[in-house]
Amino acid sequence: MSGSPSSSSASEDEDEGIDSYRKGGYHAVRIGDSFSGGRYIAQRKLGWGEFSTVWLAYDTRSSEFVALKIQKSAPQFAQAALHEIEVLSAIADGDPSNSKYVVRLIDHFKHTGPNGQHSCMVLEFLGDSLLRLVKYNRYKGLELDKVREICKCILIGLDYLHRELGIIHTDLKLENVLLLSTINATQDPIRSGTPPILERPEGIPNGGATMNIIEKKLKQRARRAAARISGRRASMGGVGGGVKTNRSLDGIDLKCKVVDFGSACWADKQFAQEIQTRQYRSPEVILQSGYSFSADMWSFACIAFELATGEMMFTPKGGQGFSEDEDHLAMMMELLGKIPRKIANGGARSKDYFDRYGDLKRIRRLKYGSLEKLLIDKFRFSETDALEFAKFLCPLLDFEPENRPTAQQCSQHAWLNITSQNQTEVKSESGMEKVNVGMRNLQMKAGK
Repeated sequence: MSGSPSSSSASEDEDEGIDSYRKGGYHAVRIGDSFSGGRYIAQRKLGWGEFSTVWLAYDTRSSEFVALKIQKSAPQFAQAALHEIEVLSAIADGDPSNSKYVVRLIDHFKHTGPNGQHSCMVLEFLGDSLLRLVKYNRYKGLELDKVREICKCILIGLDYLHRELGIIHTDLKLENVLLLSTINATQDPIRSGTPPILERPEGIPNGGATMNIIEKKLKQRARRAAARISGRRASMGGVGGGVKTNRSLDGIDLKCKVVDFGSACWADKQFAQEIQTRQYRSPEVILQSGYSFSADMWSFACIAFELATGEMMFTPKGGQGFSEDEDHLAMMMELLGKIPRKIANGGARSKDYFDRYGDLKRIRRLKYGSLEKLLIDKFRFSETDALEFAKFLCPLLDFEPENRPTAQQCSQHAWLNITSQNQTEVKSESGMEKVNVGMRNLQMKAGK
């Protein structure tokens, strides 16, 4: 994450540390600091990433809370910010009604501080990430109706990015989709009725940002130590060893937006061969056989699976004699079937992993299964739920990128319109037919 406008921190257990608060690094922000000629007033830190910190700020002109993203000042970070501003500006310009479920850029400017000149972006304030939602739900799968609600929002956003703007996100994952509001109402400055801070509170020294980090680190160590003690007590059958009760997600607004366009690109102006976070990476990216919008659709399928099960679809690890990439390809084939030979051997890196017959060189024995069987056996889905969900996911996980449905086609799939009350009876094929027609059209185009 390059610092999304979220109420949840980019890193839940650690802070950014004080080492990067130097020339070319982060800007030290104190509560009550003002930016852009006094328009924005810093309220509290929301999160941080490798490139930036993100702060809740108050916009004195609009009287609204916003997310202020402050980039590191070194030239490479300034260049990255320029690119992200360009992408976000195109997104905002094409969506004047702010209805496409993609984060909105409000303003951008430069701010000069002791560590250099920092590019700053002002974005709408959003809530918690889908990762935080899954954690809040204790890594149990969400009810399928709730998964559908989230998927519909993401697909509207992807359809807008892909079809109307020609933008590939390239890093879709749970962390990069944010709810419109926070899970905990007290964390939302509007719902909690928190009055804005309009000037720096007394008693905060100039080194306030650094002192906050040191204090947080000490508190985090104390919390971890207490958690270890509590864990030992629980394992010995002491207090706290009871089974955790399920948390209700009722009342939580599940509308969400796609965020973090730091690595996004236009389909006709790509920057990097290696895109996507490991667990959400598509086979064509691993094999370096070229990618397009369909790479985002693969990542979307991984997100949907993770929401419904509480677990990532693929968690590859390198082993003795084989790489993480090869393990990833093996996991894909065990779940989805053998990769067609023309795909396996069609990338710049194919020879690193496959022999000329399309078999993996170093992982020879694969245990083939199916997505439907996994959902039933491991995640205790009913046969009907597993069948319908697998019908939704499998086209998105086609090894041939050209065969994957577009976001628009996917949004018409029958599974998105099933409700839990009649899920066992609903066997509508209309949405699936639309997707299949779309896929056939794609295949015909690809074959021209």
